[in-house]
Amino acid sequence: MQIRKATRDDIEALRALYLELEQDAVKYQPEHFVIGYRDDDFFENIFNSENQDILVAEAEAGVVGFSHVMILKQKNVACLKPQTLVYIQDLDVITQMRGQGIGSLLMKTSKEYGIAHGANFIRTQVFPQNIRGMRFYEKNGFCEMMKTVECLIKE
Repeated sequence: MQIRKATRDDIEALRALYLELEQDAVKYQPEHFVIGYRDDDFFENIFNSENQDILVAEAEAGVVGFSHVMILKQKNVACLKPQTLVYIQDLDVITQMRGQGIGSLLMKTSKEYGIAHGANFIRTQVFPQNIRGMRFYEKNGFCEMMKTVECLIKE
């Protein structure tokens, strides 16, 4: 298993992984998510960015997982420490390969990516209904820091 930065040659495999990820999102929160299509410009913007990358897990069979990482500065608010974080925008391992340590390897590499870019911590979001995802993040050192709450005000 190898973790490396994604290239244009990985776009089709990444589209398939994003489809799987979006199907989960629709399952967990259909009020917010739909199945989308990631066009070439989506990937080009990431490949050409100075503050984000896609890390892919590659096995003999090809790309089997990815982590979309972004380096962000903490909001400039008087009560917040000025910190840099690595934000995992998306992370997925193909369903049939889950539970084999690939996600943890992607997470380890995402943390190393953050350290290399001066990040103080790593952050992501997970659906509370995604019990397996919650366990995965806890196993990889994450803990709940804040809850997001919302209320529908218009249909």
